Amino acid sequence: MLSRIADILVPTVGRLSVTTDPGAELAPGSIIAANHTSLADPAVVVAALHRLGAEPVVMASAGLWRVPLLGRVLAREGHIPVFRRDQRAAAALDVAAEALEQGRLVLIYAEGGLPRRKDAAEAAPGTFHSGLARLAERTGAPVVPVGQAGARRVTSGSAIKQLAGLVTAPLRRPNLHVHVGAPLKLTGDHIVRTARARTAVTTAWWRAASHLGEPAAKDLPAACHGRRPAR
Repeated sequence: MLSRIADILVPTVGRLSVTTDPGAELAPGSIIAANHTSLADPAVVVAALHRLGAEPVVMASAGLWRVPLLGRVLAREGHIPVFRRDQRAAAALDVAAEALEQGRLVLIYAEGGLPRRKDAAEAAPGTFHSGLARLAERTGAPVVPVGQAGARRVTSGSAIKQLAGLVTAPLRRPNLHVHVGAPLKLTGDHIVRTARARTAVTTAWWRAASHLGEPAAKDLPAACHGRRPAR
């Protein structure tokens, strides 16, 4: 149901396009790691993945489970609440590992929160927490890097600005883009695994941002080891 809701809502607020790397695969039991920039981007990513035939379990802030109706949908479909800075946070990885063992896809936001910037511009992913690396090490699951760009044009900034952006988005219909990279197996210690995952997600974000012509994408070639966006 969450995928279907995203399919309905996302086209009303923007124009979504999706690209993939050669070899990109959303195999059962994979971890999907995406960059997080806006309250709108989970819906954008879920809608994009649904176009590719995937319906992931989403690891998201536990506060969403307190939202009427949405909380019921999240609970019924087995999405995973994350209690940040709480002893229950580790339990989320247990639930995610079980979902992966059952062959489900798990969508994780390794940055652990939204950027504090008030503008609507794009920027490379921030620091990753270690949860993604620990989940990959524990399960051996491949990690599929996903980059999204444009969601901040729907909602970003202060609460008032976000509400205004959401209200006006159906009129503006900004361009949104999601890029799915090829899966990778993370090896090494937690620091190395986390760094590799962040580089892969950053590359996927760069391709998405480049597709939209975002100025921030011009500043990133060195961070992506000289890779150029797919044409």
